[in-house]
Amino acid sequence: MADTPNLPPVLRPDAPPTHTLSDLAERFGTGVRGDLSGVELTGLTLATADLRPGDVFVAVQGGTRHGAEFAQAAADKGAVAVVTDAAGADAAASAGLPVVLVDDPRGVLGALSAWVYSTGRDDDLPTLFGTTGTNGKTSVSHLLEGILGQLGVVTGLSSTAERHIAGQIIVSRLTTPEAYEMHALLALMRERGVEAVTVEVSAQALSRRRVDGIVFDVAGFTNLSHDHLDDYADMREYFEAKLPLFRPDRSRRAVISLDSPYSAEVVERCEVPFVTVGTPDIATDAAAAAAADWTVEILDEKPDGTRFRLAASDGRSLETVVPVIGRHMAANAGLAIVMILEGGYTWESLVAALDGRRIDAYLPGRTQLVSGPEGPAVYVDFGHSPDAFEKTLAAIRRVTPGTVLMLVGADGDRDATKRHDMGRTAVEGSDILVITDHHPRFEEPSGIRATLIEGARRARPDAEIHEFSPPEVAIVEAVKLVGSGDAILWAGPGHQDYRDIRGVRTPYSARELARRALKAAGWPVPDPHWPVPYPPED
Repeated sequence: MADTPNLPPVLRPDAPPTHTLSDLAERFGTGVRGDLSGVELTGLTLATADLRPGDVFVAVQGGTRHGAEFAQAAADKGAVAVVTDAAGADAAASAGLPVVLVDDPRGVLGALSAWVYSTGRDDDLPTLFGTTGTNGKTSVSHLLEGILGQLGVVTGLSSTAERHIAGQIIVSRLTTPEAYEMHALLALMRERGVEAVTVEVSAQALSRRRVDGIVFDVAGFTNLSHDHLDDYADMREYFEAKLPLFRPDRSRRAVISLDSPYSAEVVERCEVPFVTVGTPDIATDAAAAAAADWTVEILDEKPDGTRFRLAASDGRSLETVVPVIGRHMAANAGLAIVMILEGGYTWESLVAALDGRRIDAYLPGRTQLVSGPEGPAVYVDFGHSPDAFEKTLAAIRRVTPGTVLMLVGADGDRDATKRHDMGRTAVEGSDILVITDHHPRFEEPSGIRATLIEGARRARPDAEIHEFSPPEVAIVEAVKLVGSGDAILWAGPGHQDYRDIRGVRTPYSARELARRALKAAGWPVPDPHWPVPYPPED
C-alpha cells in the first residue's frame, strides 16, 4: 500500500517485543524466498507511509495494484522482510528482501499482528469492550470510557472521533483501525497500564478483517438502520456484516439493545451468552423492549442532559443523568452500564459511582451544545443517517419552546441511496430546513444539495427550505433565521476538524463556525472548551 497523506500517525508501543523472521515463517508461512536467518522484526505494516525500521511489509492485492510493487520503497525505509502471496512474490523480489509466502496476506493479517505485538502473557491483557450498530457506537464507546473512569479504571478508547490512551487524546484515522494498527494500539495501551479498552466496531471493520485476532470480553449492539449501502448491496447484507461480532471467535459475552427492528434477529443468532436492554420510549416494539433483562426509563429531558432509571428484572435499579440531550442517548448510556456489568465490574461499584449523579463523559460532536444561555440554542452533531436525524430532532423539539431549524449536508462519494430519506426526515422534524455542503469529496456539491432538497420537497412541498453554500455562509444565514428560544441542529460535521474537498482535508470546525456566527449576530457565546484546528479570526 502506498503512502496515505493527511492522516494521523499509527500509534505503536515504545518497546515492542522482538521476534525472529524464521519463527514468523514457521507459524504463518507456506514458503520462503531468500535467507531468513538472523533477521529480527519489531513491527509490521501494510502502508509504506507507516513503515519503521525493523518492520515486516505485508503486501496485499489492492483494487488496481499489488502492494508488492512498493517493496523497494519499503526496503528503502528499513523493512526487514516482505509477507505476500505468490502473485506478489515476483514483484517484491527486486527489493532484495527475504519474502515469506502466505496464501492470503489480508486474511492472516489479524493473527499475524496479534503475534507480532504479543508479549506472550495473557495476564496483562485489558478488558475489551466492542460496540457495533448503525448509530450510537461512538456515544456508547465514550460513555463506557467515562463510566469506567468514574470507577477508577485506567482506560483506552478507539472510536470514529478519537483514540485515548490513559488520558492522552489522539485524532482517529478510521472508525476502526486496520488490524496491524489495532494490535499496535492495544500493545501501546498495555504498555501504559490501560486496564479496559472500548472499541467502536463498524460493519466494514468486520468485513475487511480489521478486528481479526481480537476477542472482545463484551460486545454490544445498538441498532440497525439505513446506512452504508455504498459498501453493501442491501440492508440484509449490511446486517449480516454485523453478526460475526457475536460469535465465540470475536466475543465472550454480549449485550443487545432491543430498540430497533433487527434486534430480535440479533438475539436469535447470537452465539455467545447475552443479556438484553430496552428503552420502551423509543423502541420500535415497546412491549419487547419492556420485557428486556434491563430497561431504561426516561425521567426528565433538559438541554444539558437526560435523566433516566436503569432497572433490572430482578429489582435492581439506579438513576443517573447522561450529559447530552435525547432519549436515544439515555438508551446508549443504559447499554454501556450493562456492558460494564457484564465485563465483570460489580453492581455495587456502579451504584456508588452513578446513582443520583451525572455520568462524567465527553461525547465529541454528539448533539453538542455550542451556544450560550442567551439566544438560539445551537447543537452540532455527527449524525448522518435518516434514523439519527429523526431521533435527534425529536429530542431537540422536546426541549425547545420555539422554532427548530435543521442545517444539513450529505457526504459525497458515499451511500447516495439514503439522501432522499435524509431530506425527508430533516424537513419532517424541523420548522425550517437549510441545505448546505458537507464532505463533497469528488462529487459536485450542487448535485448533492439538489437530491436532499428533492427528498424534502416530496415530503413537505410547502416547507420553508433554504439553500446556502458553502457551510461557512450557511451557518451565518441560519442564525439570522432564528432567535431566542429557538434551536439549530447542525447535523453531519460533529467533532470533525476538516472537510474532504477533492481528496484534500481542508481545516474546518463547525463548532467554531457556529460560535462565530452567533457572535456576529450579537449573541454571547461561551469560551470554547475544545481545541479547534481552524484559522483564527482576522
